[in-house]
Amino acid sequence: MGSLNESIEETKRKPLTPLEERFFKCGLKGFSDPEMIQLFLCHALSQKECEKLVREVIKRYKTLSDFLTAPFEELEQVPGITPRTIIRIKLMREMPPEYLKERIIDKPIHSSSREVFDYLYASMRGLKKEVFKVIYLNSQNQIVDTEDLFEGTINSGAISPRRVIEGAIKNRAASLIFVHNHPSGNPEPSQQDKEVTRDLVYAAAIMRLKALDHIIIGDNRYFSFAGDGLIEQYELDFLNLKVKGVSEAKRRLYRAKLFGGLT
Repeated sequence: MGSLNESIEETKRKPLTPLEERFFKCGLKGFSDPEMIQLFLCHALSQKECEKLVREVIKRYKTLSDFLTAPFEELEQVPGITPRTIIRIKLMREMPPEYLKERIIDKPIHSSSREVFDYLYASMRGLKKEVFKVIYLNSQNQIVDTEDLFEGTINSGAISPRRVIEGAIKNRAASLIFVHNHPSGNPEPSQQDKEVTRDLVYAAAIMRLKALDHIIIGDNRYFSFAGDGLIEQYELDFLNLKVKGVSEAKRRLYRAKLFGGLT
């Protein structure tokens, strides 16, 4: 207990570094990537060890984003990176989503695409492959679960509406939000993205679920299908199919195409 108290007292007496002073006064405004990496690492290491490690990290990763999103197995191979440092990085990745998850609760969903983006951006930025997620929500628009359903190039053959609906049933969800990233950094939807979203909106409607949005995450920006009016358009298209009296046989064929036999 004595050594712990001594360590705490020593920490209290330790003067702030120039970077810590800047951050304390002004936040991260004006910081370069090397400076942000040094600020992040300096708490776990001595100044000398930190400067050496920062040079090694910058040589390998170039930017703060590349460093913080690097696979843990890869970080373990960097000389000077300790298990404690990796724990800090893991904490940085996982804490913002948990905090931001609470901010989404009870907000009007039409105005919360930014919160959803903030909720997932920390964990999805810098990914080299497309990852497709589904956020399952209850009738109060509270997040029940977030599930990764696919990794690779997003297309209508790869995304299974059946798996999406099975997840909704398992989580007793009332509504869904779809999210995926564009590694290129450009969040504008492709034709494939639009076709996948349309099919998922139709599948949700068939099962009396609400597809609230599909958000594409790019480089510090996003595209919202709901914000652009496309979710509403797909819902109207689905209603028009019913109004036009599409035969029950055709509806069964379409249901089979979407769900592969799920009823």
